[in-house]
Amino acid sequence: MAQRRSGVLLHISSLPGPFGIGTFGREAFQFIDFLKAGGFRSWQVLPFTIPDACNSPYKSISAFAGNPLFIDPAQLLEEGLITADELAECKVGSPYRVDFAALYAQRKSLYTKAFSRLSPKQKEQIEHFKKEQFWLEDFALYTALQKESGNDWIHWDEPLRRRDPKALSAACKRLSAEIEQTVFLQYLFYSQWQKVHTYAKEQGIEIIGDMPIYVSFESADVWSNQTLFDLDEKGFPAAVAGVPPDYFSEDGQCWGNPLYDWAAMKKAGYQWWIRRIQSAAALFDRVRIDHFRGFSDYWAVPAEAETAKEGKWLPGPGMDFFDTLFKIIPKETLIAEDLGVRDARLEELLKDTGLPGMRVLQFAFLSRDDGMHLPHNYPRNTVAYTGTHDNNTLLGYLWEVTPEVRKYCLDYCHYTGSAWKDGGAENPAVRAVLKTLWASPADTVILPAQDLLGYGSDCKMNSPGVAKGNWEYRLSPEGFDRLDAAVFKELSDLYAR
Repeated sequence: MAQRRSGVLLHISSLPGPFGIGTFGREAFQFIDFLKAGGFRSWQVLPFTIPDACNSPYKSISAFAGNPLFIDPAQLLEEGLITADELAECKVGSPYRVDFAALYAQRKSLYTKAFSRLSPKQKEQIEHFKKEQFWLEDFALYTALQKESGNDWIHWDEPLRRRDPKALSAACKRLSAEIEQTVFLQYLFYSQWQKVHTYAKEQGIEIIGDMPIYVSFESADVWSNQTLFDLDEKGFPAAVAGVPPDYFSEDGQCWGNPLYDWAAMKKAGYQWWIRRIQSAAALFDRVRIDHFRGFSDYWAVPAEAETAKEGKWLPGPGMDFFDTLFKIIPKETLIAEDLGVRDARLEELLKDTGLPGMRVLQFAFLSRDDGMHLPHNYPRNTVAYTGTHDNNTLLGYLWEVTPEVRKYCLDYCHYTGSAWKDGGAENPAVRAVLKTLWASPADTVILPAQDLLGYGSDCKMNSPGVAKGNWEYRLSPEGFDRLDAAVFKELSDLYAR
């Protein structure tokens, strides 16, 4: 029987700290200390990948490369790579939102200076790291070529677009300095994260990572593995990924990612996917695979379609993929994000894999059906949430639903008072909702950090279908100081989590 546990969803970018964005620095270790004191056993993060132009980590130029903005500048000072004055210049006045554009410009200069000061020993360590990462040389070359050309790979000259060996070799020589600096940043990212991950293990905290099922068309992954994706003769996607209309969007969502050529993947022994999950398993203790439905059936939207409504379901690889995967990766490593439209094929795949699915409390009260998101219906093999990064905060949800839905929710959670508008986990209405989740049969329950403090909808992480203003939320130092570990330790002790 799996151990009952509770955890918190907080992305690295949302950690407090002086550098404009959360990092792998002191605050990450302090957050682990809070989790342990609060009786939590899990810390869930969002994808570590480099965000796209809209700052989303779910559409990246690499499925493997980490976001350099998470590198802790203070550790660069300790390693003699930057000066105290340069560290001071990294400090940002406002701690409440991430200003990605400003940070990219500032960090670029800082990292260039740090790279120029590497010692021979550090260079040797970086070279060893590089040899261990099968994806790194392609990624570093890709980003250098992207910078040189000002375009994504599909617009390059044909020899580079088609990966002619002579063209690649010439580019490696021409762009060697840029390539080496990219490798250096990935070395810093991975080595700093390992310190955080090791400390979490020592404190009994598991890290749950998050893996988008799809990759960006404008990525090193597609450029390096064109035969594994469903591309036309010119190299463009014939159809793109998305989902049909659902709770989040009346028109569905057209993500724009290229689809996999699953027949080609199978012929190659699913090696690219296996390596991807192996890399994630080295970073995290468990990995949530986003949009798990795509392995049973996936929504294919014609590339020229105006909305995702024009898509259709096509069969995914199903159990054939997981039979291959589970020979190498223990199934206990994975969590299936099975939200959204469901059918018999998805249910069958979940049953056959044995992977835990997800339940979201905010979805439970939108109808009077005896639905799967009501806590009394949770199976044990489940990860249950108040909401995910795509949902409103709990308090925001209670504010914005109809009075009838709010009453249904609070009645279900045994709260009949009137003070539900006040924030904070100490609020009796919020406390009642949290107790309901903690008492549920689900083996794992996860709260977004915003719900620990009872924050409103202005603290949402993401609004699906909205291009701007997302992914910027940060937990302020004052908010972090308000976290009351005793409240959650009491809940975890009471409900054996």
